[in-house]
Amino acid sequence: EVQLVESGGGLVQAGGSLRLSCVASGFTNDDYAIGWFRQAPGKEREKVSCISISDGSTYYEDSVKGRFTISSDNAKNMVYLEMNSLKPEDTAVYYCTAKPRISIRWTSWGQGTQVTVSS
Repeated sequence: EVQLVESGGGLVQAGGSLRLSCVASGFTNDDYAIGWFRQAPGKEREKVSCISISDGSTYYEDSVKGRFTISSDNAKNMVYLEMNSLKPEDTAVYYCTAKPRISIRWTSWGQGTQVTVSS
């Protein structure tokens, strides 16, 4: 069973930085992807970024390009989301998620971590 545990959320002023961490366990190979989604109050959950563990390819949602960086430390089963130049509109619960690389559906989810950016 795949398990994901996020950490690193908190309260930060606009323009500040946070680093989210996700420790992943239960995978039987490296042919999967890890993603970060977020959900703000009253809004739908949206994909922010993801990384393919096998080849390191990445994706960023347009509003975070140039500000967020996703990375992985495969030896530690960790995925990070470095968030810089944070804006109040980045305020949301951030979820770590995983899927087999060829799958369309994200099949495993963490419990979420709150990120609050004050203006």
